[in-house]
Amino acid sequence: MKITDHIKNAKGKTLFSFELLPPIKGQSIQWIYDAIDPLLEFNPPFIDVTSLREDYIYKEQENGLLQKVSYRKRPGTIAICAAIIHKYKIDAVPHLICGGFTKEETENALIDLQFLGIDNVLALRGDARAADHSFVPTKGGHCYATDLIEHIKNHNDGKFLHEDIETFKSDFCIGVAGYPEKHFEAPNLNADFKYLKKKVDMGAEFIVTQMFFDNQKYFDFVKKCRENDINVPIIPGLKPISTLTQLNVLPKIFHIDLPDELTDALSHAKNNAEAKEIGTEAMIKQCKELMEFGAPVLHFYTMGRPEQTKQIARAIF
Repeated sequence: MKITDHIKNAKGKTLFSFELLPPIKGQSIQWIYDAIDPLLEFNPPFIDVTSLREDYIYKEQENGLLQKVSYRKRPGTIAICAAIIHKYKIDAVPHLICGGFTKEETENALIDLQFLGIDNVLALRGDARAADHSFVPTKGGHCYATDLIEHIKNHNDGKFLHEDIETFKSDFCIGVAGYPEKHFEAPNLNADFKYLKKKVDMGAEFIVTQMFFDNQKYFDFVKKCRENDINVPIIPGLKPISTLTQLNVLPKIFHIDLPDELTDALSHAKNNAEAKEIGTEAMIKQCKELMEFGAPVLHFYTMGRPEQTKQIARAIF
């Protein structure tokens, strides 16, 4: 079922969902089940599965020179989505990204997703590789999320890259990312809304936001979207603080601000256990406010560690 239909059928009730990070290669599929099973009691209508591009390592050769080698350290998103659907009969939402994939590989992924009966995709540009200072498109791949959206829409219209066979139309519901505090590469917030509006005009049907800790940022973001005629569902992405280091790491990596009340409380935490308790209580309060506001879904970035999310969900659902 499409995300938009899940939201429509909820008739104003806030739904619960979460996102999975594929496990490091070598781990069994049980890792996925252990990340999902504790959260089933909250009846998630869908589960997101992230997708990571290739990275590089340098291997020393016999002549002493270093060889640059491309590698992936996590199993494929599509395989994990198939496992989720097979075992749980829950909609899986794969992330499709530009980086690391040619247009042909993207089309092959869409063909596989259509074959599996997957109805939703989240179209993202993706992050830069660790070795790159900025995003570098894959040769023969897409440069921007808008290019990816266009590709998916063409697939929905039965237009393939190579028209050599009679094709069937797909019907993917396309989601995109939104940034309540602005994408760090956008020159300003108005330009960021311009890009987001273009994605929606091209066919995006729902938005999932970057994590945030100040609800007013989300409220303002929704208001600004509506003023810009962006009327699709806007799903808040959430991640509770669980360690002391996140006080500095999260703002640096994700280019977000933490509210004074939260940072003041964390500054008095003596260890990670106390930081996690503070983060949990703050997220419970944040979620209750979002539900009162009418957020269609509370979407948690669990990183495969479900226990803190379970504690929060039990307090609000």
